[in-house]
Amino acid sequence: MKEKVITRFAPSPTGLLHVGSVRTALFNYLHAKKLEGIFRLRIEDTDLKRSSPELTQKILDGLKWLGIEWEEPVVFQSANLKRHQEVAHILLERNRAYRCFCTKQELENHRQDFRYNQHCRHLTPKVIQENLEKGKPFSIRFKVPAGITSWEDTIHSTISVQNNEIEDFVILRSDHYPTYQLAVVVDDHDMSVNWVIRGDDHISNTPKQILLYQAMEWDIPTFSHVPLILGPDKKRLSKRHGATSVEEYQQMGILPVALFNFLAILGWSPPDNREILSRQEIIQLFDLHDISRKSAVFDEKKLAWINQQHLLQSEPDTLYPFIHRLWNQQKWVNDHPDQSQKKWLLSLIQLLKPRATYLNDFIELARYFFEEPNTFDEKGLQKYFTDQESWTLLNEVANELKACHNFSASVIENTIRQFCEIKKISAAKIIHPLRLVLTGRTATPGLFEVMELLGKAAVLKRIEVFVDKKHHIHEFMRIDKREQ
Repeated sequence: MKEKVITRFAPSPTGLLHVGSVRTALFNYLHAKKLEGIFRLRIEDTDLKRSSPELTQKILDGLKWLGIEWEEPVVFQSANLKRHQEVAHILLERNRAYRCFCTKQELENHRQDFRYNQHCRHLTPKVIQENLEKGKPFSIRFKVPAGITSWEDTIHSTISVQNNEIEDFVILRSDHYPTYQLAVVVDDHDMSVNWVIRGDDHISNTPKQILLYQAMEWDIPTFSHVPLILGPDKKRLSKRHGATSVEEYQQMGILPVALFNFLAILGWSPPDNREILSRQEIIQLFDLHDISRKSAVFDEKKLAWINQQHLLQSEPDTLYPFIHRLWNQQKWVNDHPDQSQKKWLLSLIQLLKPRATYLNDFIELARYFFEEPNTFDEKGLQKYFTDQESWTLLNEVANELKACHNFSASVIENTIRQFCEIKKISAAKIIHPLRLVLTGRTATPGLFEVMELLGKAAVLKRIEVFVDKKHHIHEFMRIDKREQ
């Protein structure tokens, strides 16, 4: 029977969830899902000074928000301390490791070609015993054997390293805490991880870890080292390039499915080269062997476009939880709108979404539906309300709208167009000024759909309020003209 693929993601809770790390998590998740395997999560929280429960929770929340779900309980590396120590001592007993009693100064003295010169590797049993009796602190170093360490990387093909280029590395520090090399190998083995997918900045760690697997006579996992994400300047993506954490993109108004989509095609593309894909399509089409060996460049404009496309393609019901939260924060809607209110909100989302790039855009796009405009586009006022005819027509069209029994977009359009035919004027002479009156803006979605959603009472009231401001508007335009 073929062995079930088991992957893992192992972040350290020492900072926010970086998009580079998330892409690694995503590739592990997709590979496991595609092969009907298991994706596991481990929190590497052994850096006690920098780790925190709050950062751990942000990692968990970020992954859940994106839809990257792990199986079985989360493993916390700090809980495995005794196991790490046990393996270090097994290696010591097997003569695959040795105690290093060197002080910090002695380590400096014993460096040759930037590597430790194996001074303590050659201590006699008598000297070792004397040092132990004196209570001298020691670390445990792995005995790197002679030879070559090679592996078949699924992305980079065969990688070989001469063992004499690897120093005898520490596996257990003098404070009895494991180093990364030991902890990751023990944890991956104990979690039955048989496929390690991570950034190619870990390639230098891999030969050391393979040597540990061999020394413990454990099965060596398959390794896939993914090229790093670069910024537009072709340097490693960092804060200087702008937002880099999942939380920041969430706050910007990126949809989780859009970030999922964007990160998936950052270094990978489906056979048909499509760029807008659903989660399920990505899972079905993903192939780890198709990942490029070249580093992908993080393009925020591309992310914005992908987000815009997902907004366009999403049903209002799908977008509702995100947008309702935004409008609720503005105190425009209550926590639990009734059925008719929700239906109206869904219609509003449908009307506005073609104009949105980010979720946050729905605040400004929707403002005039919830707040009466108290300012009006200055150029629009100068263009549409400098003569008496505009005001007369506004009053007359208001009377026509009052007579509408059914205030639907189609009825509103017919009413306005018939009015314009009778007056022998173009429809634009009514539509553009009316849009400005009702919204304060010169650019909105279709006016008739806007009017239907505003409702008859609000439309008539806004026209009335605007007409009442006629004197102030004329005064404002005169001052504005003098200043120009």
